[in-house]
Amino acid sequence: MRKTALCMSVFSLLVLLTPLVGLGLAPGEGSGAGQEPAVSSPWPEASPASSQPAQEEAAQGMVYLWDEGQGRLLELTPLEYMVGAVASEMPVAWPDEALRAQGIASHSYLLYQGMQGGAEANNGGWITVNSSLRQGYMTREVMASYWGDAFEENLARLQEVLAPVEHTLLTWEDEPAAACYHAISCGVTEASQNVWDEALPYLQGVDSALDLTSPDYEAQVVYSATELKALLEGAGLGGDFSGDCSGWAGAVSYTPAGYVDTMEWGGTAMEGTAIRSALGLRSACFSVSLEGEDFTFTTKGYGHGVGMSQYGAKAMALTGKSYGEILETYYPGTSLQEEG
Repeated sequence: MRKTALCMSVFSLLVLLTPLVGLGLAPGEGSGAGQEPAVSSPWPEASPASSQPAQEEAAQGMVYLWDEGQGRLLELTPLEYMVGAVASEMPVAWPDEALRAQGIASHSYLLYQGMQGGAEANNGGWITVNSSLRQGYMTREVMASYWGDAFEENLARLQEVLAPVEHTLLTWEDEPAAACYHAISCGVTEASQNVWDEALPYLQGVDSALDLTSPDYEAQVVYSATELKALLEGAGLGGDFSGDCSGWAGAVSYTPAGYVDTMEWGGTAMEGTAIRSALGLRSACFSVSLEGEDFTFTTKGYGHGVGMSQYGAKAMALTGKSYGEILETYYPGTSLQEEG
């Protein structure tokens, strides 16, 4: 069974809601000082024939983003990119080692995308961002507007924290790794093939029990039977929703990590990721209860669950773990290497 379609843009996310995780926000907007993490990285669709230009550009020390919000191509140094990316992903006040782990993951993922032909699908950028919405990257102008009087202090902090790892990459077999990340796992991260089509050996799921300590670990959303029917049918998932709604929900199967693999609705087996997308759920790790004609979905975690948990990285850093230990935990078998 094919999983969710692959995507090239950072904003073709499986996180669905556009603002950010935690503190009442959903993943996708980007974070910043005082907010929870956010963008769950998507999966790149490979196009190896275009990898050579990206390799040459990276060798010259520049990276490229297509800024959808501003409608222009951004040419940046790795440090400029990492600062803007981390600013959109994690609160500045989070521990240094978590910020460094995020910076390295973002940089490595960007290079992976570029070497897989990202420029063809992103107007010359290796990924698409939207700095105006603080999604994937924040320009200095957006940071200044967002942080106000704290701009200079926050910018200086991120530059100081990330400068030592500007040229540090997470690699697999000496190439940049597809360092996917998400906000909060369900307690175990998900294997890549259970969300997208491709199984990568360093994205096969690991324990992330510290995620259970997040105040945003669990959430609920309620849909009436009418709303649920309209959303599932509107997504083209099929199902027979005639008759009493108490008979709509059927058998459920789970992935080894505990996310919904398939669930029957109206007699039709639907993929958990497709249900999540149709209903705008925080996670594909969910359970359902029915009271009257209202369906309550209880989700655990936030994001697609693949790769590094941003909250888990924060929690590990608070226990004294280094960025290297964090990345080794979430991407087992990878290595840290210096560019050039």
